[in-house]
Amino acid sequence: MKTILALSLYMLLSNTLQAQEQLTAEQSDPNILRWMTGFPPPDDKVISAIDGSFFRFPALRYSVCHMRQFMPTSEVNAAETNQYNFKIRIDGNIDAITFTPLNSSEPMTWKESLYKNFTDGILILHKGKIIYEKYFGELKQDGVHAAMSVSKTLTGTLGALLIREGILDENKTGSDYIPELKNSAFADATIRQILDMTTGLKYSEDYSDPNAEIWAFSAAGNPFPKPTAYSGPTNYYDYLLTVQKQGEHGSVFGYKTINTDLMGWIISRVSGITERMIMDSILADTTGLRGFSVAL
Repeated sequence: MKTILALSLYMLLSNTLQAQEQLTAEQSDPNILRWMTGFPPPDDKVISAIDGSFFRFPALRYSVCHMRQFMPTSEVNAAETNQYNFKIRIDGNIDAITFTPLNSSEPMTWKESLYKNFTDGILILHKGKIIYEKYFGELKQDGVHAAMSVSKTLTGTLGALLIREGILDENKTGSDYIPELKNSAFADATIRQILDMTTGLKYSEDYSDPNAEIWAFSAAGNPFPKPTAYSGPTNYYDYLLTVQKQGEHGSVFGYKTINTDLMGWIISRVSGITERMIMDSILADTTGLRGFSVAL
């Protein structure tokens, strides 16, 4: 069953990449394709997380700007005081900058590159000032866009802050804080190794490989009902307990999302509150953030 589910997710990604090669940014603009428009929308304009259509291109360009409508999330409140406001000094010359992309002999302008990369929004800060800001398709200036793995920096920052406060010891292991990990690869991995992603894990995040462990991990964390024949872990916590060791901890960096998920679990375990609540009390007020949401 795991193999069937993994192959299904793999085909979903493959079809998305093929479709992206066929449509331009202009042609795939959600405002042109009119996703989820109407009461109710026509069947061919409906996007759903249950059938995976929300993660297929070109529908993906709509869903990443409306992720709260597809997946359960929890809002991180804006800072109550000292909200940070950037100064603005737009540089009108940036669009005309030219460069030659890698593996190409044809130059293009910065403006052309934004369409080539299917950009939804971009903001450039220089010396504390906003010098460039553009939005495309479904994203607006006050909109919320899926941050994907950019959110790893938030969990990493929280971990570092708890180490500084003495709440976490970077030399202790995962099982020191979460005894349930005693039979997993994380049992003897230190907090520093987990934060640095230098853990030796039998886990691949190769999205082009239908047998990579990322697919089993994704199936475990899927918030929707599992297929009747599914017998694997039913949440991320249970999946982390099954990860086995491959290689030595601390020897080499390897980008693996499960390190960040475990770090979030450790942070919640030692603090007694959710990671979202810690972001409320530490990150938002400290940095002057104006609020965002995290996936549950």
